[in-house]
Amino acid sequence: MIKNNRSEKEIIFATHNLHKLAEIKAIIDHRLKIISLNDLNFHEPIPETGDTLAENASQKAHFIYQKFGKNCFADDTGLEVDALGGAPGVYSARYAGENATYEQNTEKLLNELREIQNRKARFKTVISLILDGKEYFFEGKVEGSILPRRTGNGGFGYDPVFVPEGYHETFALMDPSEKNKISHRGRATMQLIQFLQRYFSL
Repeated sequence: MIKNNRSEKEIIFATHNLHKLAEIKAIIDHRLKIISLNDLNFHEPIPETGDTLAENASQKAHFIYQKFGKNCFADDTGLEVDALGGAPGVYSARYAGENATYEQNTEKLLNELREIQNRKARFKTVISLILDGKEYFFEGKVEGSILPRRTGNGGFGYDPVFVPEGYHETFALMDPSEKNKISHRGRATMQLIQFLQRYFSL
């Protein structure tokens, strides 16, 4: 068990995505200090060649752990659309191409669903945590549906077209704190927090 001191209550979040970083820090940062890759002045691409969200999260976490030798976690998130056989899934961030923007990815998705009635979909996030050389996984999921057009300017990615089950507005219309309570990333992160609370006696 790690001793309970300030330096050991710091952990690297292995991402270059500033939107993800902001969401995670809003949920966790008052309990544990999150060190970003920007804080480390590390701007190199991180490999993501897995076939599943868990494989990608694990690959990213191991890459950063091996490079810096510090406890870290990484996530991978995907949107799964039933009518598209689970696509875009693990390719969600690059659905319209390797360097596609959020808008381009969303536009491709809407075009592929243009004549389709079944709009059921879900967001999934898998977090890989490497703590003292051991790996742990946490998963969050939220069911919902895809609107035929963008609604709202908040959030990022597919948020403007995703309505979570039981709600009438997209993630892009929600207050960030409300979204974090029910989102896939929020749910996975809360599992991570609960684990870290026990581990570090926070």
